[in-house]
Amino acid sequence: MTVTYTANVNTSKVISNFLKLLFRWRGSIYKLVWIDLVIFFGLYCLVALSYRALMTENAQKVFEGIVYYCSTHGNLLPLSFVLGFYVSIVMVRWWQQYTTIPWPDSIAILVSSSIQGFDDRARAMRRTILRYVCLCQVIVFTMISPNVKKRFPTYSQIIESGLLLENEKAIIENLDVAFPHYPKHWMPIVWAASIVMRARKENKIRDDYAVKTIIDELNKFRGYCGFLLYYDWVSVPLVYTQVVTLATYTFFLFSVIGQQWTQVRETGSEPNRVVQWFPFLTILQFFFYMGWLKVAESLINPFGEDDDDFELNWMIDRNLTVSYLIVDEMHQEHPELVKDQYWDEVFPNELPYAEDAKRTGPPEASTAKLDYNKVQRFYISRDSTTTNRSGRDNFLNHILDRQSTSASFADYQHQMPSRLTFNEPTLADSEEEITCLRRPSRSGSASLNFDELIEQRHQERRERMRHRFLNMRSTHTRTGPSGGYTVTVLRAPSEDALGEEENP
Repeated sequence: MTVTYTANVNTSKVISNFLKLLFRWRGSIYKLVWIDLVIFFGLYCLVALSYRALMTENAQKVFEGIVYYCSTHGNLLPLSFVLGFYVSIVMVRWWQQYTTIPWPDSIAILVSSSIQGFDDRARAMRRTILRYVCLCQVIVFTMISPNVKKRFPTYSQIIESGLLLENEKAIIENLDVAFPHYPKHWMPIVWAASIVMRARKENKIRDDYAVKTIIDELNKFRGYCGFLLYYDWVSVPLVYTQVVTLATYTFFLFSVIGQQWTQVRETGSEPNRVVQWFPFLTILQFFFYMGWLKVAESLINPFGEDDDDFELNWMIDRNLTVSYLIVDEMHQEHPELVKDQYWDEVFPNELPYAEDAKRTGPPEASTAKLDYNKVQRFYISRDSTTTNRSGRDNFLNHILDRQSTSASFADYQHQMPSRLTFNEPTLADSEEEITCLRRPSRSGSASLNFDELIEQRHQERRERMRHRFLNMRSTHTRTGPSGGYTVTVLRAPSEDALGEEENP
């Protein structure tokens, strides 16, 4: 069963709680790595002894060149990247497989509340539906878990456990003979759905909505069981697993040679005395990288027999017991209805504590202590500084954009929609803009002639104003029934009006 240590790390302390976990053996990294570590260290010592005691001087020089090559180019293998990405994929897959395991509790509650009656017929319906649900899960577990398969190697052991009857076994075996290549885990769910429909016909279930809800939950349970089979059939691609395994073992094969101690003759410098006696960092490097690989190896199939694999046999016992308890022992049973202790107060102001000193206040919002006036002054100061620095540049960009998008009146009239009202203060606004434009520039290096630009913009505005007044002559004013507003519909000027304007 999965090794849990949550109770040991529930509260952080001055001395790390993780240090206590380093002395555990079951489910630990030491248990996974120690055999590989012994083999690696044995090879390392064998090569070291051969270099120091068995090789001639010429052989030692050749070996020193090999050591230099391995130590220099061994880091070309992207072991950290490959291992990290692979372990992350395996960890996500491991948790997804656990969340895919279905639990029959919701189906049991629906069946208990929907199938009414205390007679043997209604009781047999409720118990049989949940037995079929648990049977479906057991069949799937025997297909994906060696532990469950050892417990139920054949249908006979399932019959001994009470999850299957002889006549049901005969039906499944006949279908196995007729269709031998397909799993039959879905058959108990089909039987359970048929019992639900029979209960509706016999008026054990009062409405069709309850029938639909139970059928949907049965299909959902069957779907989760199917997903467990999919995880068993489709694993992490084999090529990726091979790449990770080859990269790890090849890296440490080079490390056995590349991390050896050698006498440095050419440079005349002193050899490393620490590596001469024991390769501490090499052992730690092997421990961490190989441990990383072993973690992925133990979690890639959580339905096996490792220490951190899921305890499916416990789930089978628990699900059958809880299902029968809900649909039979607790069917339409509840404690006596009495007034609660806050009946007169409607709701409690404070709930009691075993130690009143441990009472905590409500959580505080993140902006509860924010000084609005201080923040407002900060933003006003920053905006004014930014405006002083870049006001002229922003104004110049605005003028250039408007100049590049200006066109003739015909294009402007074609693009602009019909206006409902005419705002007279536009002339005043234009005069203010012209006044601002005529202010002298702070920098004399501007290459744009502002006087010509202002005159051009002023001419365009006067042209648009003239045509707007011309359009006003051909508009029709409509007053609403309440008389509170006026809607002005603009229409295109007639040819006569345009002729009058052109020939005054």
